[in-house]
Amino acid sequence: MAAEPILVTGAAGFIGFHVARRLAASRRAVIGIDNLNAYYDPTLKQARLAELAGYEAFRFHKLDLKDRDGVAALFAEYRFDQVIHLAAQAGVRHSLTAPHDYIDSNIAGFLNVLEGCRHAQSRHLLYASSSSVYGANTAMPFRVSQNVDHPLSLYGASKKANELMAHAYAHLFALPTTGLRFFTVYGPWGRPDMAMWLFADAILAGRPIKLFNRGDMKRDFTYVDDVTTAVVKLIDHPAQGNAAWAGDDPDPATSRAPWRIYNIGNHTPVELMDVVRLLEGALGKTALKELLPMQPGDVQATCADVDALQKAVGFAPNTSVAVGIGRFIDWFRAYHRM
Repeated sequence: MAAEPILVTGAAGFIGFHVARRLAASRRAVIGIDNLNAYYDPTLKQARLAELAGYEAFRFHKLDLKDRDGVAALFAEYRFDQVIHLAAQAGVRHSLTAPHDYIDSNIAGFLNVLEGCRHAQSRHLLYASSSSVYGANTAMPFRVSQNVDHPLSLYGASKKANELMAHAYAHLFALPTTGLRFFTVYGPWGRPDMAMWLFADAILAGRPIKLFNRGDMKRDFTYVDDVTTAVVKLIDHPAQGNAAWAGDDPDPATSRAPWRIYNIGNHTPVELMDVVRLLEGALGKTALKELLPMQPGDVQATCADVDALQKAVGFAPNTSVAVGIGRFIDWFRAYHRM
């Protein structure tokens, strides 16, 4: 393997798989780690790893980020110059019933990554935050300049905590850190606990799809290839301090320290009912609908302002939800051999 590989945590996960594959396909050396937990079917994670195994530039280590000594040993062996941290306990609803999973993975695990980067003197840590940090905010589109101190789920709170922890390390140790607030990512190799997969599976099986808030929801659905492009561009642009930052009027998205926050979204919120209609068209089957009240921790709408990311690396989402859903359903049928 080439010198100075990039570390991708959560490489068997949805976004981590796509990022690791894109890097490895361009012959950039990648070390991928994942704990292969059973939050959803590990068979899907193994299938992703089987795809990645076809790339000479990719190497996998099974490792749980909660393993402090194991993470320290990995960083000591490879001295990672660049780290893309995408491993996390995901899911808003799961955080209502299994809160300790979020502290173990998203807080303790993230601390171990920060410590690894500090001791390896990494040049850039790029990490996953989430649109969930916007919580009770309702002013659209969501901008990184907004205050995000009112999370509505422990998952969202854990991601805000990651941003704060990263800032402390950027300030104390000059570790360049960039946080990415992802907005409802979907596409091939997606997660079975997310709407696209849940809806497609239910429609094909003739089961009702669950529509919370009686279907009155909007989401900024973002196609995974667009997300991957942004991540790969950003890893080579380490965060820099903002010389104009002022403590008496602090910008929430920048700092004097090398610390930045960006939204990654499609900047085009879509009605959930429109998504259902697109899925029905792609599948050739009408959905049975179960209209339910809003779930605790959920929000009615999301929309990302991506101007800062566009200025930084020229990011421009270019996959419409109609095109993205078509590609997802093509993959879904192939994966399930339908």
